[in-house]
Amino acid sequence: MAPVVLEADAGEPLSTGTTGPSRSAYRVSVTETIHQQHEGEPRSQEYRLARTSLRGLRQDLFHDPFAYRRLPPRHTDGPFVRRLPGRLRSDAQYLPHAVAGAIAFLAFVVGSVSGDLPGGDAPALLTGILCALPVLATLVRPIGAFWLSLAVTPLVALINGAGWDWPWMPGAFVCHLAVLVIVALRTRPRTAVWMWVLTFVYASLADAFFGGSYYYTNSGPMMVTSAFALLLVCLWHIRQTARKEVTAQQTVTAHERSRRTLLEERTTIARELHDVVAHHMSVVAIQAEAAPYRVENPPEELERAFATIRENAVAALTELRRVLGVVRAEDYEAPDAPQPTLADLDALLANVREAGLAVDKAVTGAVRELPPGVELSAYRIVQEALSNSLRHAPGATARVEVSYVLGGLGLRVVNTAVPPNTLVKASPGAGHGVTGMRERVSMLNGEMTAGPTDDGGYEVAVFLPVAAAQTEGEA
Repeated sequence: MAPVVLEADAGEPLSTGTTGPSRSAYRVSVTETIHQQHEGEPRSQEYRLARTSLRGLRQDLFHDPFAYRRLPPRHTDGPFVRRLPGRLRSDAQYLPHAVAGAIAFLAFVVGSVSGDLPGGDAPALLTGILCALPVLATLVRPIGAFWLSLAVTPLVALINGAGWDWPWMPGAFVCHLAVLVIVALRTRPRTAVWMWVLTFVYASLADAFFGGSYYYTNSGPMMVTSAFALLLVCLWHIRQTARKEVTAQQTVTAHERSRRTLLEERTTIARELHDVVAHHMSVVAIQAEAAPYRVENPPEELERAFATIRENAVAALTELRRVLGVVRAEDYEAPDAPQPTLADLDALLANVREAGLAVDKAVTGAVRELPPGVELSAYRIVQEALSNSLRHAPGATARVEVSYVLGGLGLRVVNTAVPPNTLVKASPGAGHGVTGMRERVSMLNGEMTAGPTDDGGYEVAVFLPVAAAQTEGEA
């Protein structure tokens, strides 16, 4: 904006208490305000309303008016159609097409018999065809049928030049009224309003400029009849919209009810798990702590075994309470304890060895810090694989291989076959452990294979990709 320069107005007298610069500033301010109103100020509410209405008119009736929109078959799941026999129920889906065809035939008959020579000459036959054509067009090109009906109306009046009705001959009257109703049913209320407005404009122009030689004008009956018919159609549209909204709301309500039931069921399961599992784990921990005192001079290995049992039971109780807390409430806050990483792998292997599984570890590649998600998932995968070895391969030995490669992290956990002379029976499994490992690997876009080995053991091989940018940034 150009800078404002205040000037004194020497041509006008100054009133008492008024200075020249202040009056000049006032005049410049008014000029700038008017200039801003013309350039950048938003338009009035009436202007925006009119612009929106014209945009709706262009979108509804002028944008690709002859687009192909075939009338689809109606649904046969209504309360009345469901009661019909099988053949009639199948044919009922084409009932709207049959009604439109019947109305087109009625317009053809009325148009043919309402001329100078009813049904007896070529103009009468042509009038009937012209009156029936827009009605049939509503089945495939509804908006185009409306414009075709407006174009047919003066043409029919021109063919029947000695008719008494203006501007709608009887056949054209039936045709245009039917087209308005059918198109309104197939579109929306706004389109119905615009069609009625354009019909009113046509009727007014026809009466004002071309209706002088006719004794009777039927513009009034057309506008009143079409207004009532379109009003009923708009009310039907509103009712259908309200029904859809109610159905959608009922669906949301049913979903919320199902979700609430699920949460209640989860709470019940959590309570039962806590009552059953926590009780038994507490008994295990107490008995493991008290067992050494029941034996006089127990061996040191026995004391360490019971101490390991108690530590594992206490750790299991802690994990159980944390998981059950998540299940019990959605707003449960997880503890701030650090999650395990590959640096804690030695402690895990020591715990597994104390439980009776001979396991070795081999690390290849340059050890580096990986993203927390990869570290945690790798630890949990090794933990689950070793737990499976303990349960399903008692007496076997295991090996854990960790490979730090350029593109990520490789893991391999393999156990040997169960010795034939072992006295411990393998525990049956449901496959949830392998499924959980696959979910973790899939979450990180990795790859995993799990299956028996040639010597009767079992192998789990995993590759977790790590982007090079993350690796370099963390290094």
